[in-house]
Amino acid sequence: MPGLADVPAMPGLDPVDAEPLVFDKPDGRIVQAVLSGMVPRGAVLAFYDQTLPQLGWRRAAERSFVREGEGLRLDFVATGASSDKTTVRFTLTPR
Repeated sequence: MPGLADVPAMPGLDPVDAEPLVFDKPDGRIVQAVLSGMVPRGAVLAFYDQTLPQLGWRRAAERSFVREGEGLRLDFVATGASSDKTTVRFTLTPR
């Protein structure tokens, strides 16, 4: 995934922006990337619930994961009533 090399992009989801928002701070990095595609929201949640623990992430709450001093949150973005696309924003922050 752009800006988050250690988080895979789910098949069927593509980057919305060419470049993710990335800040490197002394206390950790802040990254925000947005992906979108014709994938059901439930399938996105199931993919990351299954995949992220295999990469060392631990589920902290619904749509939130933690690993080694970092937190990762998935937020679904409304794209309009007529759109069948699912858009999800990934935000990585220091804990």
